Amino acid sequence: MLNRRITAALAVAAAGVLALAGCTQQNPGGGGGEGGGEDQVSVAFVPKLQGIPYFEAMNTGGQKAAQELGIEWIYRGASTADPGAQTEIVNSLIQQRVDVLVVAPNDPDSMAPVLQEAADAGIKVMTADTDAPNSVREAFVNQASPEGVGTALTDSLLEAMGGSGKYAIVSCGQTAANLNSWIEVQRQVTAEKYPGAEIVDVVYAGEDEAQGVAMAKDLMNAHPDLTGLVGECTASAPAVAKAVTEAGKIGQVFTVGLGTPQSMKQYLENGSSSAAILWDVEQLGYLTAWAGLQLASGTPFQPTNEVNAELPAVAWDEASKELLLGDPLRITTDNVDQYQY
Repeated sequence: MLNRRITAALAVAAAGVLALAGCTQQNPGGGGGEGGGEDQVSVAFVPKLQGIPYFEAMNTGGQKAAQELGIEWIYRGASTADPGAQTEIVNSLIQQRVDVLVVAPNDPDSMAPVLQEAADAGIKVMTADTDAPNSVREAFVNQASPEGVGTALTDSLLEAMGGSGKYAIVSCGQTAANLNSWIEVQRQVTAEKYPGAEIVDVVYAGEDEAQGVAMAKDLMNAHPDLTGLVGECTASAPAVAKAVTEAGKIGQVFTVGLGTPQSMKQYLENGSSSAAILWDVEQLGYLTAWAGLQLASGTPFQPTNEVNAELPAVAWDEASKELLLGDPLRITTDNVDQYQY
């Protein structure tokens, strides 16, 4: 059955975007319906949590890829960033016998044995957005390199701070591999490039924006001479800007963060956020679905991969088994409206 699904999917993919009008997408992925057509490869994506703009944008990109490539895209996440709840969803997809399972793990270490179970069941296993490097995953779809993200965050903030001063980081999941890798780069860049700057604290708010606001205010109270805050994920980026706004410290405490464009727009416009560092999240979802089809079909990734018109040269690193979306974007008032998520 899998061979027939792969053959059908690749036939549609080869037809390209011109065949879009004739593709049948029985389950476009809104909530992860059960069992698409028999002749469709099923690619299931489990985000850290469902319902926030970032992962909904990834879902939009995955749905678009499904329509253009003729695959079934299943999107199913928990309502909270809880590793246990995420594991339950992954287990249900293993029972469903999807062809490809893609996870953005909340806790990479606890997810690793679950991914092993999926592989043992004959399911192709990937990660996207967040990696589980010590697992059996066959590919990681990486939004940007740790060096790229960490450097962009540090440069954007220190530019606003005048190159020196004290700042703190409000991160999200304490075990999130991608966030921790960015923070490590921020430490290095700050020490090497900005000797007059110092990171005074790193706190973890989960994926809870209200908690991020409270923590950012606590940091400003604990460090009266603080002049910078970083929101390390799409929940804490608007949180730190909101905290500065509510504290009446716009122009005194500067913020940057990993925020989705429309969630950051009001803070970019009122000056509480200097920049949002991100990437094209919809294209990240598209790349995830495309990569799933390649794995299902046994098609090797090339050093450079032409995915679509917007992603003409996606790099593949065989040693780390990573597909790299590209360089991070700096989002300001000048370009924020180019991204409708």
